[in-house]
Amino acid sequence: MLTTRDLMTEELIALRHTDSLLEAKQTMEEARIRHLPITDEAGAFVGLLTHRDLLAASVSRLADIDAATQEEIYSGIPVSEVMRSDVAMATPELPLRQAAEVLLTQKYGCLPVVECGKLVGILTASDFIRLSLELMDALEASEHLECTCKNE
Repeated sequence: MLTTRDLMTEELIALRHTDSLLEAKQTMEEARIRHLPITDEAGAFVGLLTHRDLLAASVSRLADIDAATQEEIYSGIPVSEVMRSDVAMATPELPLRQAAEVLLTQKYGCLPVVECGKLVGILTASDFIRLSLELMDALEASEHLECTCKNE
């Protein structure tokens, strides 16, 4: 049986709850990610900041505030003010099918993977898309092999 550990991303990009929204915005843009786990100084998972959360907390372009002023505002707001702390989580041993059902039915984009309170990974919808592509490739390869064998 496949578990969350088999598919989760372990090379994490995370921020501390004391980091600023500016750091979060820059991190998400540079890493091209939409989900940012938040930890405390000890590495314990304390929340999640999503791209949607960041957009909801951002200053509207309609406010006619220049980029430098926006960055100054963001640099003064800690991530803990905007992050979600009531986040669904997974354990590394959670069956992968069950994790997929949670993502699908709850319309979540990710599940932080936590073990003994520590953040050990993240499971995203993109991980499942990658798995789907690998399975489709394997299926196509087996169908091609089957056709080749029939033609001999």
